[in-house]
Amino acid sequence: MFRYNAEVYLLSYPVLSHLSYKPRIAIVRFSALGDVVMVSAAVSALQRALPEAEITWFTSPLTYSMLHRTPGVQFVVVDKPHSIADYRTFYRRFRERDFDGVLAMQANLRINLLYPALHAPLKIGFDRTRAREGQWLFCNKRIPFHDGHLVDSFLSFIETLTGQPAEAIWNLPVEKSDHAWASEQLSKLTGPLIAIHPHASKTERNWLPERYAEVIRQTSSSIVLTGGNSTAEQALCQRLASIAPHRTLNLCGKTTPKQLAALLGQVDVLIAPDTGSVHIARAMDTPVIGLYAVASPKLTGPYQRMEYCVDRYPQAVRNYLGKDPERLPWNTRVHHPDAMRLIEVADVMQQLDRVLSALK
Repeated sequence: MFRYNAEVYLLSYPVLSHLSYKPRIAIVRFSALGDVVMVSAAVSALQRALPEAEITWFTSPLTYSMLHRTPGVQFVVVDKPHSIADYRTFYRRFRERDFDGVLAMQANLRINLLYPALHAPLKIGFDRTRAREGQWLFCNKRIPFHDGHLVDSFLSFIETLTGQPAEAIWNLPVEKSDHAWASEQLSKLTGPLIAIHPHASKTERNWLPERYAEVIRQTSSSIVLTGGNSTAEQALCQRLASIAPHRTLNLCGKTTPKQLAALLGQVDVLIAPDTGSVHIARAMDTPVIGLYAVASPKLTGPYQRMEYCVDRYPQAVRNYLGKDPERLPWNTRVHHPDAMRLIEVADVMQQLDRVLSALK
């Protein structure tokens, strides 16, 4: 089962762009929604570098709902394995299928144990710093380490595979029906349109509800609230919607991933903490006021569009970790309940004024 070792097998395998036949490339990335949106830019770069490649993307049902109908990509949609039986089923399903290369773009134990089932002479994984939970045991080539944005790490897989520079260009497969739905919803409001996605999957990343409320009070623009269908998200959005109901549209828990993308593509700006909607809005070329204190926006912010982010990460590092933010290990987080308190309402309003002024 564990037959591939990064120190032994094919460390100098030639790049696939030199092959004369259609290379069969498997990409593995199951979650989360924001992550697969970032990976989709790398997949587009792969298609530009190797237009003849046959690409198979292994992903989960939720993320597939955003990705399906991506041109030129075949999807294998499976749930993450939870039992030995799940692994056995996966291994049986792919024991007679061969690939030329596997891009192991997810590194955790549950996914790492799937890689031996995907037969390929070349398996590219993360560098040893980021190859979590033993991923390096299952891959025979690594991307180089760079202390940069997550998008750059995904693009590095393409560069390692093809030997060519890779650029992030998004073209999410949002359909006409999704754009029409978003247009219909937003027709009830007058511009400018400010989307607020106030809830992140991890509580420590959330900004204070009363400060979102104050932002809504201080602007006269229309507000669109987005989010998932959890009890906490629904309650928060209902609370915020009650502040200015005549100019607020609460769509929390009422959108599919593609409808959310269409919606974020039609608003003028998104305000959000470190969550997947940031990357969706970036893919749709919408300005993002990202709220960052737990992690650096240089790692997880809107890729190459961070001019409107509120970045209190360096201050949080100094205040709560007692360290120099310029001398931190990669991926350091500030796990402190008061980190997001460092972001003031005035910080957000200053960036909001900049965005809205640029629209005039």
